[in-house]
Parts: sequence; structure tokens; C-alpha cells
Amino acid sequence: QVQLVESGGGLVQAGGSLRLSCAASGITFTMITVGWFRQAPGKEREFVAAIGRSGGFTHYGDSVKDRFILTRDNAKDTVYLQMNSLKPADTAVYYCAGGWPSIWADATNYNYWGQGTQVTVSS
Repeated sequence: QVQLVESGGGLVQAGGSLRLSCAASGITFTMITVGWFRQAPGKEREFVAAIGRSGGFTHYGDSVKDRFILTRDNAKDTVYLQMNSLKPADTAVYYCAGGWPSIWADATNYNYWGQGTQVTVSS
């Protein structure tokens, strides 16, 4: 059974940083693209970032570009989302997703999902 488990969420002040992790099990990690999405109350799920199987290619949503950095450690079956210069608008539940998406920014293209981790940025 494939599992994706997020961790690292919490409360941070605006301008601060957090690092989220997504640990995978039950699948050969190097076979999947991994993406991050977020959803704030009353809003649609939003694409944050995605990283290819080797880690050589990344893609970011416009709202996080130049602030967030996505990396992966295939030896640890883990993806890391480093979030810098956080803003109150970044407050949301962050979800890790895995699979073989034809369009990385499209949540419907992913096969596996984590349970989510809450990130709250105070002003």
C-alpha cells in the first residue's frame, strides 16, 4: 500500500521559514513525480510545486516562485519543501501528491495523496 506522509507544518510569523517533508513508502520512490498542493478554507486546491523523478526538474506555482524550494532525497524516499519569506496568504493545509502526472500542476493527474499538514502564517 502506497503511503505519503507529510510533516513539518506549524505556526510561523510572516517573513519566517518552514520546511515540510513528504515521506513515501510502499512504492519505488524514483518511479514517481511528487507534487505539493495547498488548500485554504473556502478556496480551491492550489498547485504549489512539483519535482521530477530524478530531482533534476522542478516546477513552481506563480505565488511561491522565488520563495519556495523543492528538493528530493531518493535515498530517503523523501521530498522537502523549503518555504521562505512566508506570508499570511500562504496559510493553508499542504498536501503531498505522487504519481505520473501528465500535467504537473493538475491535482487530478496524481494517484496518491498524503493526509495534509497545516501551515499557519501570522501577521
